Amino acid sequence: MSTKATPASAVDGEPEVMASVDDDGAKTRLIIADTSTDDAWIAMAIEDAVVLSERC
Repeated sequence: MSTKATPASAVDGEPEVMASVDDDGAKTRLIIADTSTDDAWIAMAIEDAVVLSERC
């Protein structure tokens, strides 16, 4: 995964960010990805993810 910032390149000019919970049986991870840009994603252990309702 690159550490360089990459501009969004979606067809409509807006980035599209999605989140998913991946459970491969060994570990559950939260994955956040900008689907309009190659290699723009981050994954973390679900227990390390922040619950937004607790922060707002």
